Amino acid sequence: MKEKLAQAAFLTAACVCVLCVALICLFLFANGLPAIGKIGPLAFLTGILWKPGNDWYGIAPMILGSLYATAGAVTLGVPAGVLTAVFMARFCGKRLLRFLSPGVSLLAGIPSILYGFFGMVVLVPALRVLSGGGGKSLLTVSILLGMMILPTIITVSEAAIRAVPESYYEGALALGATHEWSVFFAVLPAAKSGIMAGVVLGLGRAIGETTAVIMVAGNQAVIPQSFFKGLRTMTANIVLEMGYASGLHRESLIATAVVLFVFILLINILLSLSKRKRA
Repeated sequence: MKEKLAQAAFLTAACVCVLCVALICLFLFANGLPAIGKIGPLAFLTGILWKPGNDWYGIAPMILGSLYATAGAVTLGVPAGVLTAVFMARFCGKRLLRFLSPGVSLLAGIPSILYGFFGMVVLVPALRVLSGGGGKSLLTVSILLGMMILPTIITVSEAAIRAVPESYYEGALALGATHEWSVFFAVLPAAKSGIMAGVVLGLGRAIGETTAVIMVAGNQAVIPQSFFKGLRTMTANIVLEMGYASGLHRESLIATAVVLFVFILLINILLSLSKRKRA
């Protein structure tokens, strides 16, 4: 009887999770797809003008803004995160690891608003001096998001590296390789799938971040022409205008959420494929 009750409880919890996802999908597509149909899929996805007052709803600047910011975050955060994970797993002493591990965990627990405040108070003035512009730019967003995805990449990558059988490392040593060569050319290739999973998870957080991005991006609905120009992401576009939107304007914001949901879905598919390949 206890086993049947436990099984029923677990099944109910799983069904509730699936139901929540299904309801979110139903709401987004039921409210967003009609707006895309009214505006026109091509005009909505490739239009460069976002002016609700004139009924111009083109989200190409927001799509490119999200992709640019995510690409910049991955470019800056992935090398730093993976190398930190390698150091913690294979090079770091036990005494130092006692301080590094809680530090990484603390970095993961910092709220997004505090990251945004740090970016607004520290990064924006610094880049304003360096670039001579306003400071709120694509480069600022990339640096801030690169910092925010570090805990995810470090944690998952370190676990993947530690999961590699010790025989890989010992075999490389037996063939005459040094400690560094054994780690980088025997252990890391074996942990590649796990590291990729960490990168994909970090990618998902970067593309879905909102609060911190709004505080440092400048939020201009234009395609950024350089690293020192402002931008607006899809998440920022929804948050900034949903409070007062109505009619087609509101529907177009929900349609923007549909596009964002598709991006997140693709990222999750990549993660599933990565896990399946590792298995």
